[in-house]
Amino acid sequence: MSGTVHMGDVAETRLEHFPVTFFATVMGLAGLTLALHLAAGRFGFGVALAEGALWLTIADFGLVAALYAAKALRHRAAVVAEWNHPVKLAFFPAMSISLMLIGTALRSDYVEAARVVWLIGAGLQAVLFLSVMSGWIGRRPFQPMHISPAWFIPAVGNIVAPLAGVPLGYVELSWLFFATGLVFWVVLLTLVMNRLIFHDPLPGRLYPTLVILIAPPAVGFLAWLALNGGSLDAFARVLYYAAVSFAGIVVLQVPSLMRLPFALSWWALSFPVAALTVATLRFAALAGSNAHDMAGGALLALLVALVAGLIWRTGQAVARGDICRPE
Repeated sequence: MSGTVHMGDVAETRLEHFPVTFFATVMGLAGLTLALHLAAGRFGFGVALAEGALWLTIADFGLVAALYAAKALRHRAAVVAEWNHPVKLAFFPAMSISLMLIGTALRSDYVEAARVVWLIGAGLQAVLFLSVMSGWIGRRPFQPMHISPAWFIPAVGNIVAPLAGVPLGYVELSWLFFATGLVFWVVLLTLVMNRLIFHDPLPGRLYPTLVILIAPPAVGFLAWLALNGGSLDAFARVLYYAAVSFAGIVVLQVPSLMRLPFALSWWALSFPVAALTVATLRFAALAGSNAHDMAGGALLALLVALVAGLIWRTGQAVARGDICRPE
């Protein structure tokens, strides 16, 4: 009986400390799904793998959302503490981004389901974006050490909206999200670069978030194509090659990243790599570039290996109790 009580206490403690950052796993899997769908259409193989990735993404979102909802019901104070945390606050819009990405992935085969999921995600994104911005401005003091590339997440969420919003017919709403996201990306990029250059280095657990630098211009490229009728114009090239430049900066940090122990923040690597993969494959198709096709294929292989490794390492960490514990 005491063993049962003990196990129950352990489970309740893990639920209390179930982090909002777990939604980053959904973003990574959704990005993988979009990359596999595009590769299947471009290279003619991997359709079943893309479909499997879609349902894995949906299952992951359902599990993470259910556990976080249970946490909100049973441990409201812990959720409030995360909302008031200067770093974790930025991860709340990962919920809405995940929904919009799932809606994007569903659109090709399940249009009406995609519409419902996207509308819910877009509405939640608007609420969370405004709430996070309100939390950033004037309510509590922030220090430069609190800023990290994770602060891009609310802005990236806005830029994601046109990917499915335009094909579903919500063009003006998509422009609203895109314009807002793009402007705040520029503002936040200035703040983040100031913090990275002129202040102490990122702590180990936040160091993987450097990869998030790639995501805004890569997703912005894809959103601009959706809004601009698929034209590979000058601004599209600026966004794409900005993402490539940030990827080059990140590659130079890989030796430092590899020396760090695994943490849930490692999932921050997955979605930016997926966004760059999709952007590269789209660029290759529009430009008719074999070099970009080969680069996109290499990135896809890297992405599949990366996500598989993250799933494996996360499973090991959960089994050891290294995740969902007091910090």
